[in-house]
Amino acid sequence: MTTFQSKKVNVEDAFPNKRRGGDIRVTLSPKTVGSCSGFGGVLHLPQGEFVAEHYHPYSEEFLHVVRGELEMSLDDGPVLLGPGDSLLVPIGVRHRLRNVGNEDAHVVFHLSPLAPRPELGHVDTEDIPAPEQPHPEVGGPR
Repeated sequence: MTTFQSKKVNVEDAFPNKRRGGDIRVTLSPKTVGSCSGFGGVLHLPQGEFVAEHYHPYSEEFLHVVRGELEMSLDDGPVLLGPGDSLLVPIGVRHRLRNVGNEDAHVVFHLSPLAPRPELGHVDTEDIPAPEQPHPEVGGPR
């Protein structure tokens, strides 16, 4: 029998990634908890803001809207999302998330499987809103 020690991470302790828009905080990752199958966290997206278009060549992205009204633009068109809605973005599909509501949005996300190396996991397809922001590391030993 193996011994398991839970690893708890509070969102306030996660690095705020604002490079691509919104405030993305990866809480569970190879770097933070030693995960080996994927990573996840939360997104706070103020009214009128967006997360720049990108795709993941190795990972599916799972989103769940906790609060707010959002529009996810995908290769095949827009999808409107509200509280309680979940969405799967398949591997390789370009996507851009925009807050179209009257309040700040809160989203929980998970990506899996991991890319072979962290720098291969995300491909930007438009200019990012804040390129001067530091680039967070989500990777780590696997």
